[in-house]
Amino acid sequence: MTATLKDVANRAGVSTSAVSRTFTDGASVSLKMRRKVEKAAAELGYSPNFLARSLTTRRTKLIGLVSNNFHNPIFLQVFDLFTRGLQDRGLRPLLVNLSDEVDPENSLRMLQQYSVDGAIVASSTLPPVFSKAFRDQKLPVVHTFGRYSSSPDVHAVGIDNVVAGRMAALELVERGYKKVAYLGGPQSATSAQDRLEGFERELSHHPNIKQSHSYAAAYSFEAGRTEMLRLLKENPAEAYFCADDVLSIGALSAVKDMGLRVPEDIGIIGLNDMEMSGWENINLTTIHQPIRQIISSSIELMVAMLDEPDRYPEARLFPCRVVERGTLRPRS
Repeated sequence: MTATLKDVANRAGVSTSAVSRTFTDGASVSLKMRRKVEKAAAELGYSPNFLARSLTTRRTKLIGLVSNNFHNPIFLQVFDLFTRGLQDRGLRPLLVNLSDEVDPENSLRMLQQYSVDGAIVASSTLPPVFSKAFRDQKLPVVHTFGRYSSSPDVHAVGIDNVVAGRMAALELVERGYKKVAYLGGPQSATSAQDRLEGFERELSHHPNIKQSHSYAAAYSFEAGRTEMLRLLKENPAEAYFCADDVLSIGALSAVKDMGLRVPEDIGIIGLNDMEMSGWENINLTTIHQPIRQIISSSIELMVAMLDEPDRYPEARLFPCRVVERGTLRPRS
């Protein structure tokens, strides 16, 4: 039979409250007592029952990890970093897939059913109303990859997508392209909107360069490939800023299918710098988004909010940089 807390107390010759304190983070217990309890627990094969403890503490240590873009392979990296980072802090991630969800109230009810202590919205395509709905019900929330605001409604961590768009445009200008285009993700995504805004803002200083823009149906390989095939059959640009690496990889596939070469015929720059982008057969020039630092900062904020739920919302921005590989022609 499974050993109980009382069994450990009897084996160690201590009270049940002493055993409970030993396995409670931050509780006061002497080193001698801790060693005695841990020895008895190891001999009996005892593990604390966190679900039972949550009934007493009213803290489950569950953190809802909410997202909706499961087509994008970068989220394998994102979820790996989040789950390991939360577990290292003694928290337990509960993965929530909102790919087909449009009502934030439904999402909120689902999180409440599991009594999560907080929620991390890891998506740039979920509307801000989701994070706000969680906040309005006093649920600590952090919006990772969320839209930057100087006066945020909820904690937001990510990059300035307008600046990233300007960075991509300037990179194309400096390489001498005279006809450029933006290929974004879904038009409703704030990241797609902001990256286009920055792209066009920078190109407004270069009136001799022709520009256009279009959107893919999703941040996915197939959506990027489909939209690029359409563009190449009409009036293609010399170079494209594909506002996500997975869109860029789909676009590279379309260029190859049309019998064209990269970067000789078509130039492409992406955004994210996910692991696949550096593979030899892809070799994508892209803008590096510091995902590891963004996730670490998001977890740090969540931990702080668990102790200070009324903490004033803040926006944390991380700088990007261009990673040069082989999909743009050399600078003039």
